[in-house]
Amino acid sequence: MINDIVSAVNNVLWGDGQVLIVMLLGCGIWFTWKLGAVQLRHFTHMFVLLKGSTSSTKEGISSFGALCTSLSARVGTGNLAGVAMAISLGGSGAIFWMWVIAFLGMATGFAESVLGQLYKVKDENGEFRGGPAYYIKQGLNKTWLAVAFSLCLFFGYGFVFSAVQANTITDALNNAYGFSPFYSGLVIIALAALIVVGGLRGIARFAEWIVPFMAISYVIAALIIMCINITELPGVFLDIIKSAFGLQEAGAGMLGAAIKNGIQRGLYSNEAGSGSVPHAAAGAAPKPNHPVSQGYIQMLGVFIDTMILCSATAFIILLAGGEASGNMEGIGMTQAAMNTHVGGGGTAFVSAAICLFSFTSVVANYAYGESNLHMFKLDNKLGRMAYTIGYLGMILWGAMAALPTVWAMADMALGLMSVINIIAIVWMTPTIVAISKDYFAKLKSGKEITYKAGDAIIQGETEKGVWRD
Repeated sequence: MINDIVSAVNNVLWGDGQVLIVMLLGCGIWFTWKLGAVQLRHFTHMFVLLKGSTSSTKEGISSFGALCTSLSARVGTGNLAGVAMAISLGGSGAIFWMWVIAFLGMATGFAESVLGQLYKVKDENGEFRGGPAYYIKQGLNKTWLAVAFSLCLFFGYGFVFSAVQANTITDALNNAYGFSPFYSGLVIIALAALIVVGGLRGIARFAEWIVPFMAISYVIAALIIMCINITELPGVFLDIIKSAFGLQEAGAGMLGAAIKNGIQRGLYSNEAGSGSVPHAAAGAAPKPNHPVSQGYIQMLGVFIDTMILCSATAFIILLAGGEASGNMEGIGMTQAAMNTHVGGGGTAFVSAAICLFSFTSVVANYAYGESNLHMFKLDNKLGRMAYTIGYLGMILWGAMAALPTVWAMADMALGLMSVINIIAIVWMTPTIVAISKDYFAKLKSGKEITYKAGDAIIQGETEKGVWRD
């Protein structure tokens, strides 16, 4: 019965109903227009803000730490296994639509992260907390909608998404070395437990070290493969474009599959619009001292995740002759492609990469779920203990579950979160635009970029949150 429910919901969100595909594309286009194509106009400014962004305060993590924390959740299964799934089900054209949703998603990610930073609060330990549940409750005064989002987030980030990451890790290790998924799952649980007890700060410190190392190493490997096969790259690009629009021979039937799988797997990878990233954005002590600065930082995260890391996997697979098979293929397809390029060591390299990529997602997912405990008055020792036990238990379940089962549940959870969050941020467009224009004007004039109450005239805003006190 559970499988039937999951299938029915996903059919509405992703299948015949295509509700979420329309909402994601519409939301991305909406904020690209309302913010004046900020992802193009201020593209270099994203990188400028990284300068001096490594310092934190007693209340918040650094902007660099917030970026790495969000990347540690983004960069995982979707970048290696998810890209393989998109190609196996939608062909090379799915990559084009993954790029499209990432470009539009940069504007969406900007918008939701601005709200996450604007409506953050301090918890009992004096640390910043925030996210969609916070800005829905404070900015829209819709407590019921905030609770609904928190329930979806608990289901997704608290339990299902970590199961997906564990499933991919154990699958990769089983393919490469024949390790038992059960024992691999126990090791993941033990390592995750050691890190998550440190809370958001501990996760941020871990992410600041691991994420840059693993991302740079993977991109270098992909660039080497692309240089070796440089004469084939034009053909691969052309194949992506033709397949994206059904222009290949017998390709018209793949058009819908390319769009659906490219957008679906793109969202799972970069998470723009799902409402996850604002949690990391809210935890930052931004520099400059303005909520919009975190919009730029997290917009950069979307670019790194999809345009760089997902593209790296796509070219590794396509240069090895990977194509649509009609059957869902995961990390095994990426491992096989790497083997084609570098021999037997390819499986080991991809196994190491997916272990690092996915494990960082496992620990970051915990932080996102924990940040919403207070919505149910569970932000105490007993509540955290119960949440932690459930979270670790789902890791073990995911390690041994069937691939289609865990991905179907993940798609449903991410889809439900995204529907609620997209409704909320579009509803709060006047707030996002007003505060962004305040930043844009100060940036253009060369004035000091800071924010305080009264700097932006925001229609209907509730005077709550750290920035408004």
